[in-house]
Amino acid sequence: MLFALALVGWLAFQTVQLAGERQALATARANLDPMELNATKLRTALDALATATAKLATDGNANARVIVEELRKRGVTINPAGALKPAQ
Repeated sequence: MLFALALVGWLAFQTVQLAGERQALATARANLDPMELNATKLRTALDALATATAKLATDGNANARVIVEELRKRGVTINPAGALKPAQ
Protein backbone atom coordinates (compact mmCIF):
# COMPACT_ATOMS: atom_id res chain seq x y z
CA MET A 1 0.00 0.00 0.00
CA LEU A 2 2.82 2.38 0.89
CA PHE A 3 4.59 1.56 -2.38
CA ALA A 4 1.43 2.25 -4.40
CA LEU A 5 0.94 5.61 -2.65
CA ALA A 6 4.58 6.56 -3.29
CA LEU A 7 4.25 5.59 -6.95
CA VAL A 8 1.08 7.65 -7.41
CA GLY A 9 2.72 10.62 -5.67
CA TRP A 10 5.81 10.37 -7.85
CA LEU A 11 3.71 10.13 -11.03
CA ALA A 12 1.65 13.16 -9.97
CA PHE A 13 4.83 15.14 -9.28
CA GLN A 14 6.29 14.19 -12.67
CA THR A 15 3.06 15.16 -14.41
CA VAL A 16 3.06 18.61 -12.81
CA GLN A 17 6.74 19.12 -13.69
CA LEU A 18 6.23 18.11 -17.31
CA ALA A 19 3.17 20.35 -17.65
CA GLY A 20 5.22 23.30 -16.36
CA GLU A 21 8.05 22.56 -18.77
CA ARG A 22 5.60 22.28 -21.65
CA GLN A 23 4.15 25.69 -20.79
CA ALA A 24 7.65 27.19 -20.57
CA LEU A 25 8.53 25.78 -24.00
CA ALA A 26 5.30 27.13 -25.49
CA THR A 27 6.08 30.58 -24.06
CA ALA A 28 9.63 30.48 -25.41
CA ARG A 29 8.38 29.49 -28.85
CA ALA A 30 5.80 32.29 -28.84
CA ASN A 31 8.54 34.76 -27.89
CA LEU A 32 10.76 33.55 -30.75
CA ASP A 33 8.10 33.72 -33.48
CA PRO A 34 8.55 37.48 -34.19
CA MET A 35 12.32 37.01 -34.47
CA GLU A 36 11.84 34.14 -36.89
CA LEU A 37 9.52 36.27 -39.02
CA ASN A 38 12.07 39.12 -39.06
CA ALA A 39 14.86 36.72 -39.99
CA THR A 40 12.78 35.34 -42.85
CA LYS A 41 12.09 38.86 -44.15
CA LEU A 42 15.78 39.75 -43.93
CA ARG A 43 16.78 36.53 -45.69
CA THR A 44 14.32 37.25 -48.50
CA ALA A 45 15.64 40.79 -48.88
CA LEU A 46 19.26 39.62 -48.92
CA ASP A 47 18.46 36.92 -51.48
CA ALA A 48 16.76 39.51 -53.70
CA LEU A 49 19.77 41.84 -53.37
CA ALA A 50 22.23 39.07 -54.18
CA THR A 51 20.15 37.96 -57.16
CA ALA A 52 19.98 41.52 -58.49
CA THR A 53 23.73 41.93 -58.03
CA ALA A 54 24.37 38.65 -59.87
CA LYS A 55 22.11 39.82 -62.72
CA LEU A 56 24.03 43.08 -62.95
CA ALA A 57 27.29 41.12 -63.05
CA THR A 58 25.91 38.91 -65.82
CA ASP A 59 24.84 42.02 -67.73
CA GLY A 60 28.40 43.35 -67.60
CA ASN A 61 28.56 45.69 -64.60
CA ALA A 62 32.19 45.61 -63.48
CA ASN A 63 31.50 46.58 -59.85
CA ALA A 64 28.83 43.90 -59.51
CA ARG A 65 31.21 41.37 -61.05
CA VAL A 66 33.83 42.23 -58.41
CA ILE A 67 31.26 41.84 -55.63
CA VAL A 68 30.06 38.47 -56.95
CA GLU A 69 33.64 37.24 -57.33
CA GLU A 70 34.55 38.32 -53.77
CA LEU A 71 31.46 36.58 -52.42
CA ARG A 72 32.40 33.44 -54.36
CA LYS A 73 35.93 33.55 -52.86
CA ARG A 74 34.35 33.63 -49.39
CA GLY A 75 32.18 30.63 -50.16
CA VAL A 76 28.90 32.48 -50.73
CA THR A 77 26.97 31.13 -53.67
CA ILE A 78 24.20 33.10 -55.29
CA ASN A 79 21.21 31.17 -56.58
CA PRO A 80 19.73 33.19 -59.46
CA ALA A 81 16.25 32.02 -58.43
CA GLY A 82 17.02 32.51 -54.72
CA ALA A 83 14.62 35.39 -54.24
CA LEU A 84 11.78 33.38 -55.74
CA LYS A 85 11.89 30.34 -53.45
CA PRO A 86 10.17 30.48 -50.05
CA ALA A 87 12.29 30.40 -46.90
CA GLN A 88 12.30 27.15 -44.94
